[in-house]
Amino acid sequence: MAMKTLTLNGSTVEFEPGQTILEVARAHGVHIPTLCYLDGCTATGACRICVVEVKGARSLVASCSTPAEGGMDICTDSERVRQSRRLTIELLLASGNHNCITCEMSGDCTLQDLAYSYGVDTIRFPNTPQPHAKEDMNPFIIRDFSRCILCSRCVQSCQEVQVNRAISNGYRGPTAKIIAGCDQRYDQSDCVFCGQCVQACPVGALIEKKGRFQGRAKDVDKVRTTCPYCGVGCQLWLHVKDGRIVKVTGVEDGAPNKGRLCVKGRFGYDFIYSDERNKTPLIKENGEFREASWEEALDLVANKFREIIEKHGSDAVAGVSCARSLNEDSYQMQKLFRAVFKTNNIDHCART
Repeated sequence: MAMKTLTLNGSTVEFEPGQTILEVARAHGVHIPTLCYLDGCTATGACRICVVEVKGARSLVASCSTPAEGGMDICTDSERVRQSRRLTIELLLASGNHNCITCEMSGDCTLQDLAYSYGVDTIRFPNTPQPHAKEDMNPFIIRDFSRCILCSRCVQSCQEVQVNRAISNGYRGPTAKIIAGCDQRYDQSDCVFCGQCVQACPVGALIEKKGRFQGRAKDVDKVRTTCPYCGVGCQLWLHVKDGRIVKVTGVEDGAPNKGRLCVKGRFGYDFIYSDERNKTPLIKENGEFREASWEEALDLVANKFREIIEKHGSDAVAGVSCARSLNEDSYQMQKLFRAVFKTNNIDHCART
């Protein structure tokens, strides 16, 4: 389709038909703040933070949901736009408990960043009490409705990203809330605890329970790695403080998962610190296990394989490669069985 042009902050830019104003701005390096917008999902225009001024329009328009049109004259940072954003930020800060001192997300909160960026130091509106109690009955996620700004990013992440359809918007007016099922607790609903809603939440309404009080954003280092639980190869960010993992999130721009994780990949990391985890090889003698060096254990296994093959032939041994292994490890294992043991008795657990 032929490119069209519009005016963006005084400059003529090209865009493709079907793009929104927000997409055009981002494509040309112009920053427009957002709260409710979630990449890859249907734009709702709910938060009104991304409003821009279009010449000739009576009111400001939400850039995330407004299609760009040829000949538009758009201003993304006029005084009228900034005043509107400041007002919206004030209203959001007045809606519930947004005390950054006690919030787990302080330093990693989009609403906090916006309040600072737009110089919101006073709130002219009375605080709105939150009628819904905090939910922390399940072992993975804390839902603090007093910090929820009803941006619905969690709903979109569940409905459109993971397609679990476990949560949705419920009620109306001052009693509006995000509900699971028919307003059930997470652990009594269809939630599979993938935690995608936690990663999508821009404030402190959804918190990983195990990572609470373990380290804020400024306290942790992020280390990229590959999830060990299956052969998909999902990319993870390990949030590490003092050499210990305190939280796991998905790499948003990393293939193949693009930020998506399952319950094991996101929450199943603390087993590595278990006191019951074997840290050295064990050899069983006279019905009892004893610790051994890796050299001794590997020599024992190699000798046992050699004895079996010499006595019963190559097809007497077989191997199954684990899906937690890297592709390179699985390749080496099948080469070991085919080239060294001279057998094709090799399989992979993911194939079944």
